[in-house]
Order: sequence, then C-alpha cells, then structure tokens
Amino acid sequence: MSVRPTTATHVSPDVAEIERALSRIAYLSGRARQHDRLMALAGVPLDRAAVALLRQIEDSEPLRLGELADRLGVEASHVTRQVQQLQKADYVSRVPDPDDRRAQRIQLTEAGREAIGRIREVACRGMQGALAGWSPEDLRRLAELFHRMVDDFVTHVDDWAVEAERGPGGGE
Repeated sequence: MSVRPTTATHVSPDVAEIERALSRIAYLSGRARQHDRLMALAGVPLDRAAVALLRQIEDSEPLRLGELADRLGVEASHVTRQVQQLQKADYVSRVPDPDDRRAQRIQLTEAGREAIGRIREVACRGMQGALAGWSPEDLRRLAELFHRMVDDFVTHVDDWAVEAERGPGGGE
C-alpha cells in the first residue's frame, strides 16, 4: 500500500497551527517520564490507560463497559481487562444498570475518587505553575475554547472517519 502525500493547500494556516500545537501538547503530556513523575507526586501507582479510564468514569459515571470503550476509542476487551485490574485494586466497582438489570455500570469507589483527585490536583498544580503569567481572562478564554473544540471534535468524529477512509482528495 503506497502512502499518498498530503496536501494542506485547502487547510487554513490557523487550523494547521492548531494541529501542530495539539500534537506538541499530546507529545508532552503523553511522555512516559512525565506520567511516571505525575504518578509519583500523586502517590498513585497507575499506568496511563488506567488513569484515562478513571478520568472518564469520574467525568461521566457510572458507565457501561461499552460506553467506556467508545469514549476512549478502544476495544471493549481492553476496557474489560483494565476494569478488572482497577476493581481488584478497589478503584472501581460494578453496580446494576438501572435501565437494564442484566447489565452493569462501572463507578469509582472512594479509593478511586481519592486517587483521581490526587492526580488532578498534582496535574493542576503543574499547569498552574506553567501558566502563572497568564491573565485570569486568558485562562478562562483558553478553557472555554478548549471545551468548545473538544465538543466539536466529538460531534464531528464520524465525519473524520469517513473522510479518512476516502483518503486525500476525497475520491469516491
């Protein structure tokens, strides 16, 4: 399979710069050393996948396994294994789904809430230090724009998948 070169002539320069900035952010936040430092400071022995799962549960709990997998963009089997490990460590528990008693939802335990709270506290302290020179208005506006961007990404994720399948140039 040959890789076609991409042409960004139809992409606005601002969008290209946003993509570059997001790539840099993802790289910086995804480094193993950064994660290990964060976990050490928080006193929580979790890998990156477990932290992502706990954050998602905290933001939207309780969720079915399939919903968690969809939100994280992974296969359900990955989430099942991760949930089993987190359950053994007493970070999450399974509760009956009120809409379907045969199904279960995943929710944080008190230990899970405490762990993700410590992780977020350490992460926020580091971010606050990095952004200390920003005005409160700039910080508020950045947060607002990030949330808006994520909401738009979520809304258009299926459109991106179709476009990616077509490839550059959109040939059908």
